[in-house]
Amino acid sequence: MKRFSILFVILVSVFACKKDKKNTETVEETTDKPEISLYILDGGNIKANNLNIFAQGETYKGESKLLANAYYVINHPKGKLLWDTGLPEGIVGKEPYTTPDGAFTISRPDSLKNQFAKLKITPKDITHIAFSHIHFDHTGAANAFSNAKWIVQQKEMDFINSPEIKNNAFYDVSSFATLENKEVVNGDYDVFGDGSVIIKSMPGHTAGHQVLFLDLPNEGPIILSGDIYHFRENRESGIVPQFNFDIPQSQKSIEDFETFVESKNARVIIQHDLNDFNTYNRRMY
Repeated sequence: MKRFSILFVILVSVFACKKDKKNTETVEETTDKPEISLYILDGGNIKANNLNIFAQGETYKGESKLLANAYYVINHPKGKLLWDTGLPEGIVGKEPYTTPDGAFTISRPDSLKNQFAKLKITPKDITHIAFSHIHFDHTGAANAFSNAKWIVQQKEMDFINSPEIKNNAFYDVSSFATLENKEVVNGDYDVFGDGSVIIKSMPGHTAGHQVLFLDLPNEGPIILSGDIYHFRENRESGIVPQFNFDIPQSQKSIEDFETFVESKNARVIIQHDLNDFNTYNRRMY
């Protein structure tokens, strides 16, 4: 499936307040209104041939589903944040690849470099990089951003350095091996210090899974879901995939996520949901 590389651009002025860089506690209100741009790009396609692994029991037995794999650039006066990077760059332009276990068929029709060129930016323009989590479909082009500050949860780093990650097909440590400029955090993190772009810790899918809150008044508050959900039906039923790192913790994060969404009256963009992906293409391109 071929889609536009740039799905939507939001240009807004944001009412902001100065925040401590290490947390989200408000220190002092200001009249600064940083202009923020959000670009959604195409990181490839994933066909879940065995959809039932996205649940427990036999909820989706015998079903398959095509998933999107978006990644994002957030422009801010203080820098540019890259959120996720899509599937491995090595599969760009090649025939779809099915994993040895048959669970997934993946493809990536367009490269990050090509999509960046259409935005008239280069990897060196990215000042910050963060992954919702370090599964291979989110870190596939990460090594192009060795100059950026990598914002990563301590629990995710602990897992990266543990024996548990070895021979686990969901991870490819080599795909982010060049990211040496680390900002290791514990919990929520205000990226630019003004409340407009906040990483929210939501562990469970992986040890240090996180989601991204954007304060975009012209469109309403938006939350990029990471993989707390993979498609709308997951969210409607609060379903946790059987392959999650910690299922009880995932269930707790789902509760925390929905409480936060309600408190902010936020719109949720489910990153892997193809309907969400295409909806914003039609509406905003």
